Amino acid sequence: MQALEERIRKDGIIKPGNVLKVDSFLNHQMDVSLFVEMAREWKRLFSDRTINKILTIEASGIGIACIVAAEFNVPVVFAKKSQSINLDGEMYTTKIESFTHKKSYDVIVSKKFLSKDDHILVIDDFLANGCAINGLLEIIESAGATVEGVGIAIEKGFQQGGKLIRDRGVRVESLAIVDSMDCETGSIIFR
Repeated sequence: MQALEERIRKDGIIKPGNVLKVDSFLNHQMDVSLFVEMAREWKRLFSDRTINKILTIEASGIGIACIVAAEFNVPVVFAKKSQSINLDGEMYTTKIESFTHKKSYDVIVSKKFLSKDDHILVIDDFLANGCAINGLLEIIESAGATVEGVGIAIEKGFQQGGKLIRDRGVRVESLAIVDSMDCETGSIIFR
């Protein structure tokens, strides 16, 4: 998606360790107009699929997922990274490792929000090693629901996540795929 690629070139900051910082418009401060364009693109890309729920993981994916859900006119469910006192009932759980935070999380979704009747589009801000998406796919499989696809804002094409998810037979639509980036020069090459 050209608008997203241009925004990454303009405002993205490359940091050591293959970190692409896009907090000025994607995952700290959010450019909602850009999110609307992204949601419309995913709506177009997945127009051949029946989708009745959007699933994401806290925290950075929630803002994007909400705009996507509005475009599809369906609810958002987000996987939580911690148990809280207001969560009750049975839970689907899985363990994921965050590329950015270098930390493992036990991720949970209440069983009352996912069922075998659901047709789910997974939405997230980044795809790097694929751990978060794989965890969400495990939760969907545990629920007996149908994965209709995965929508990613920015995929790091030089890391293994996209290949791993696609090798599982899951349709992945990434709006910007970074093939390479150099923190010394600040250059980013898109696929």
